[in-house]
Amino acid sequence: MKFMKLGSKPDAFLADGKTTRYVSSELPTDATIFVGEVKFLVHKFPLLSKSNCLQKLVSKANEENSEEIHLIDFPGGPKAFEICAKFCYGMTVTLNAYNVVAARCAAEFLEMTEDIERGNLIFKIEVFLNSSIFRSWKDSIIVLQTANSLLPWSEDLKIVGRCIDSIASKTSVDPANITWSYTYNRKLLEAHKIVEDGIKYQKKIGCVPDDWWVEDVCELEIDLYRRVMIAVKSKGRMDGSVIGEALKTYAVRWLPDTVDALASDAHIKRNKSLIETIICLLPSDRNIGCSCSFLLKLMKVAILVGADDALREDLVKRISLKLHEASVKDLLILAQSPQVTKYDVDLVHRIVNQYFAHQKFNRDADGIERSEKGAENLLLGRGSSLNVAKLIDEYIAEIADDPNLSLAGFIDLSRSIPEFARPIHDRLYKAVDIYLKVHPSLTKSEKRKICSLIDVKKLTTEASMHAAQNERLPLRVVVQVLFFEQVRASAVVEAQHNSRDSSSVMTSIDEECPKELDSFKSLKHNMGHMKISEDIQKTKKLAKKNSKNSRSGMQLLPSRSRRIFDKLWIIGKGHGESRSPDTSGSSQSPTSVVPGHMIKSSGSYSRQRRHSIS
Repeated sequence: MKFMKLGSKPDAFLADGKTTRYVSSELPTDATIFVGEVKFLVHKFPLLSKSNCLQKLVSKANEENSEEIHLIDFPGGPKAFEICAKFCYGMTVTLNAYNVVAARCAAEFLEMTEDIERGNLIFKIEVFLNSSIFRSWKDSIIVLQTANSLLPWSEDLKIVGRCIDSIASKTSVDPANITWSYTYNRKLLEAHKIVEDGIKYQKKIGCVPDDWWVEDVCELEIDLYRRVMIAVKSKGRMDGSVIGEALKTYAVRWLPDTVDALASDAHIKRNKSLIETIICLLPSDRNIGCSCSFLLKLMKVAILVGADDALREDLVKRISLKLHEASVKDLLILAQSPQVTKYDVDLVHRIVNQYFAHQKFNRDADGIERSEKGAENLLLGRGSSLNVAKLIDEYIAEIADDPNLSLAGFIDLSRSIPEFARPIHDRLYKAVDIYLKVHPSLTKSEKRKICSLIDVKKLTTEASMHAAQNERLPLRVVVQVLFFEQVRASAVVEAQHNSRDSSSVMTSIDEECPKELDSFKSLKHNMGHMKISEDIQKTKKLAKKNSKNSRSGMQLLPSRSRRIFDKLWIIGKGHGESRSPDTSGSSQSPTSVVPGHMIKSSGSYSRQRRHSIS
C-alpha cells in the first residue's frame, strides 16, 4: 500500500475524554472548533494561515463576540479535521488509501488552496493521488470504496470518476504485462486438477488469467460495481466470457443462498437492485458470456424478487439461445402465485418456442446462403435441436407427477418439439405413462388425446414391450403397438431372405470372373459370405426375439382386441394373398399361432387383464 508522510514535528494532539481534543503547548489555546460531537481546542494562527474557510468563520465569530466555531456537515468527521489541523501545525501525519479521500474532502471544505499558501494540503494530496494511488491496482479499489461514504464531495472532486477510470484501464491491460498483486482464490479450488498433458493444474497457472481482476472488483458496492463494469465494457477490449465470469462471481459473492433470505422483507429491495443490475450488465452479444445454467439461476432469483418484466424477457431470449446447454434441474423453476402448478411450465414453454423459432430463422438464413459455413451451421443446429428435445422430454417426465399440471399444459409443451428433433419417443412415452398414473380420473377421450402424442413407430423394442402390457393405455394404442411390432418382425424376416439372395448373386458373379482373378475373388467371396452369415444369425435372433415379444404381447390382449388386431393384420399382410372363407380371420392372424390362449366361457371368450410393468 502506498503512503505519504507530511510534517516533521511530533504529534502533540491529546485527548481529554472522548469528546475533547487539544494541543499540548506552552501557549494557551484561543479557539474552540466543534466538529460533530468532538470539541477541538486549538490556536488560531497556524490554522488561519492555511485555511480560507476558517479565516471567514473566525472573523464572523469575532463580530459576534464568540470564541466557538461550528463546522456543520464536515466531510470525514473529526478524524479528517484532525489530519488537516496537524498539517497546519506541521505535525507528522501519514496519508494512505484509507484516509486520503477524507483528508482531500476536508481540505476542500476548509479551502486549503494555493491562493492561501503555496504547497498547501490540497496540492500535496492531489500529487499523492495522481503519482501513487491511481497507479496502484488495490489502492484504487480501496479509495473507491472509501469515497462512497463521502458523497457528494468525492464525486464533485472527481475522485470517484478517476478511480473508476484507473480500475477499468488496468483490467484492459494485457495479462502478460500484469506486475501488481491481485486476488485470485478460485485457482485454489482446482489446485490438484490434472490437465490433458498430465501436468498439475497448479503448475500451469503461472501465467496471469484473463479474469484475474474479477474478485477484487467484487468487493465494491453494487452502484460502484455497475459503474466500473460499464467502464470496462466501454473500453471494448474485454471478452464477453470474462464479463460473464465477473458477473457470476459477483452474484455468488452477494446473493443469498436460500429462498427465504432472497425474498425476506429486509433484503428484497437490495436483492432486486442487485439482480437487475447484473442482468443489465450482461454482454450485449447474447450468444456469449454466460452459461445457460447461470442465466436460469438469474431467472429464478429475478422471479422471486419481482424484477422488472422487460429484464426477465431479456433473460428468456438469452436462455433460449443456449437452451441446449441446460439440464433438467436448471429448468425446475418454482411457480409463483396465481399459478397452481409446482413449477413454472409456461415459462419453459416460452423458452422452448423462442429456441425453435430462432433455429428456424437460422435454417432459413443458411438455406439462402448455401455456403459451406451455412451447411456446418445447419448440422450444428440440428444436433442442438436433438439435445433440446431430449432435455424437454426429460423435463416433462419430471413434472408429469404434478397433480395440478393440466392436460393442455402437458400437451402444448410436448407439441412444442418439432418431429425432426424427436426421432425416438421413449422419453415422451415415459412422461405420458407417469401422467396417466398420477391422473387416473382422465376420461377416455382425454387419454386418447394425450396418447396421440406418441408415434408407436418411434418406440424402441423395450418401450413397445412395456406399452403392450401397460393397462393404463387405451386398448387402441396397445393394438397399434403390437401391430407395428409384428410389421417390424416381418421386415426383419424379409431382410433375411434378401441377404440370402444377395449371397447367391455374389457367388454366380464370382464363378464368371477370369481365372487370373480367381484367388482374389475367392477370398472376397469367403469374407463376404462370413459377414452375411453373421448378419443372418443376428437377424434370426432378432426376428425370434420380436416374434416372441409379439406373441407374449398377444397373449395379454383381451379377445375383443384380438379380433380388432386380426383385421389389422389381414390388411398389413397385403391384398396379394388369396384367402378362402374358412382360412380368413383369426386363423391367419398372429394371434392364432399362440396355443391355448382362448378359453371359452358361456359362449364367449373370457377377458384377461393387461398388467403394467412400470
